[in-house]
Amino acid sequence: MSTRLEALPHRHVLTLPAEPSAVRIARETAEQALVEWGISLRHPTVNPALLIVSELVTNSVRHAAVVSPKVTVIYAAGPDCIAFAVHDRHPYQPALYGAVTDSGAGGLGTVMELVLGLAGTAVVRADADGGGKSIWITLPL
Repeated sequence: MSTRLEALPHRHVLTLPAEPSAVRIARETAEQALVEWGISLRHPTVNPALLIVSELVTNSVRHAAVVSPKVTVIYAAGPDCIAFAVHDRHPYQPALYGAVTDSGAGGLGTVMELVLGLAGTAVVRADADGGGKSIWITLPL
């Protein structure tokens, strides 16, 4: 996908405590944003996208909350794609594409199978200070 994230006309940022309730709130916020942006919740990409958001926020809550009391979700969309990122301040950067073949990869393996199945992209971006990261997902519409 050649869409530059900066060029996407729709954006929303949500920061939540890294607690289990963040998963539900992040998913509901995604649904609301998509509807506001004119993207039908019946579009075939939407349900997998919502699952991906849920899994990534769950991973931040489960694995990063000890050092990252907050999780931030960035939602973005354009006419031909949706994109989102989940950010926490834990320095560990998972090998996203390795998760597809690793046994026991759990949620991250599911995320990557969905991303690849939808011809999307995934990337980990480290914070400038190396103390955190964002996992960016882009999916075509």
